Amino acid sequence: MKVVIGGASGLIGSELARALRARGDEVVPLVRGAGGVKWDGRSVPAGAMDGADAAVNLAGASVAGKRWNAAYKQQILESRVASTRAFVEAMRAARPRPKVLVNASAVGYYGGRGDAELTESSPPGADFLAGVCKAWEGEAQRAEELGVRTVLLRTGVVLAREGGALKQMLPPFKGFVGGPIGSGRQWMPWIHLADEVGLIGWALDGAVRGPLNAVSPNPVRMKEFAQALGRALHRPAVFAVPALALRLVMGEMAEVLLDGQRALPRKALDGGYRFRFPELAAALADILG
Repeated sequence: MKVVIGGASGLIGSELARALRARGDEVVPLVRGAGGVKWDGRSVPAGAMDGADAAVNLAGASVAGKRWNAAYKQQILESRVASTRAFVEAMRAARPRPKVLVNASAVGYYGGRGDAELTESSPPGADFLAGVCKAWEGEAQRAEELGVRTVLLRTGVVLAREGGALKQMLPPFKGFVGGPIGSGRQWMPWIHLADEVGLIGWALDGAVRGPLNAVSPNPVRMKEFAQALGRALHRPAVFAVPALALRLVMGEMAEVLLDGQRALPRKALDGGYRFRFPELAAALADILG
């Protein structure tokens, strides 16, 4: 299989490229720097999509890249919509066209919903990130008009040794001042990087289409996550980060951490995907060694 990957130098993209090559697939990485086909996130170079069997678009400005202001919120939105539009237009011009597009999205699609169990059929939320996800997915779904099977990968918090959210959480715990964020009662829809990549491969190879929640089947509350991380590091997990302090430091972006979603991977489970790390303790043990 020949697979074009947008955002191939990122945490998920680089691991996906490695996994696909390991199983014998040809990978065409689209990157901003060296190490692949250079692109700017707005237009796929001519011919890059020709002859590809599949495309995976993971590009987009980091939600946690900086404090949100009007300009950065616009960048978060436009970077996702523009890269997705570029992929669809490149597929429109490709001969032959790819048969499948796996396009990134996020569980932020559902907004903050308390204890409600959220599956792929749950309605969207009404906050900023929900709006971003709706626009993002709407752009990707245009590929269906071209006869391209389209998967909308609604990802949770990806846990990995190499980076991501866990890397930012480790310093306070290692300094014996770690703990839950806010009340600790909000749900944390997490997934091990190995299962994030595994689900993308499963989506490329199978028949699934539409939304696909890329989360563990066992979400935990923030307090449980902090306690599990403390145990894995042999550190206490009692120093909570007050919601007010988080809002002062992070602004509107803090609501992403304070709300959470109890998202479940209903389609993956019903479709027979077997999670390598369905339980948090085992996932953290694997990552932290």
